[in-house]
Amino acid sequence: MGNMNGGMLYIVATPIGNLGDITFRALETLKTVDIILCEDTRVTGKLLSHYKINTPTISYHQHSDSEKVDRIVSLLGEGKNLALVTDAGTPGISDPGNRLIEDLRLKIEDLRIIAIPGASATTAALSISGLPTDKFIFMGFPPHKKGRKKFFGEIKDAKYTIVFYESCHRITKCLNELGEILEKDRQVCIGRELTKKFESVYRGTIPEILEQKIPEKGEFVIVISHCYK
Repeated sequence: MGNMNGGMLYIVATPIGNLGDITFRALETLKTVDIILCEDTRVTGKLLSHYKINTPTISYHQHSDSEKVDRIVSLLGEGKNLALVTDAGTPGISDPGNRLIEDLRLKIEDLRIIAIPGASATTAALSISGLPTDKFIFMGFPPHKKGRKKFFGEIKDAKYTIVFYESCHRITKCLNELGEILEKDRQVCIGRELTKKFESVYRGTIPEILEQKIPEKGEFVIVISHCYK
């Protein structure tokens, strides 16, 4: 299927917490596209309301089926310009947006996909970590159960700085698991609620960070130095 006269898909980064962390270009794009594809229309609705943007929204998330993708294909085929956003940060980064892009590229041969860059919890945490960032590995979220041991084993042996996300419900468990396998001198930087009112950053080794009794609330990004061996 060609797209010579079809619409464009904009991949729009939105704030990870502080609503001021959005670019002028992102706001202009969200105002001028025909439809915004949202992970959760209620979450995006708060951002749009804050900036008085009235563009219609439809949902696209990890549970969206092939019918939803076909609807998006039809809209693009009709010449509609669409923006894809996630609840927070950059779509496609530990987010189902990359799957949508892959599906659309298979269905629309010459689809124009345009990045509107902005906030990302990954780069925000790396920027304040003080750890080497010329090379790093992003690992998303650890598995809840199956594969979790292997996930942390890869961190233990990593040759570059590691960055990953963790749920507030498992942050203490995560730190205890890391404490069992990491060398005692491995440096860690944890960002909690980055850009938000109760933002806090914890630094040190795993034993030092565990002593700081991190609250089990909010969003977490963990940055770990490479293996020193």
